[in-house]
Amino acid sequence: MTKKLFVGNLSWDTSDDSLHEAFAQFGEISEAKVITDRDTGRSRGFGFVTFSDDGAAEKAIAAVDGTDLDGRQIRVNEAQERRNRGGGGGGGGGGYRGGGDRW
Repeated sequence: MTKKLFVGNLSWDTSDDSLHEAFAQFGEISEAKVITDRDTGRSRGFGFVTFSDDGAAEKAIAAVDGTDLDGRQIRVNEAQERRNRGGGGGGGGGGYRGGGDRW
């Protein structure tokens, strides 16, 4: 089973390749991705590493969390599923929202 790790506090200089290299010693990686700003293309300071094996991911967390990567002390933990923020649609008017006798 795969396990995705969140890697925070990355240097602006960290690339997908250097992120992969920093974690490769712990096991097979299916993906290493630095998240970039959509408009500027610049790193947003965090990324994700996906391991093919849960045990390798746990070893990586224990060994790499708090260590230096490209001049920054990185944070590493298990990635959490993104919660649905419910955004998207806008406005519209007049739906009943409960409470009171407005309608």
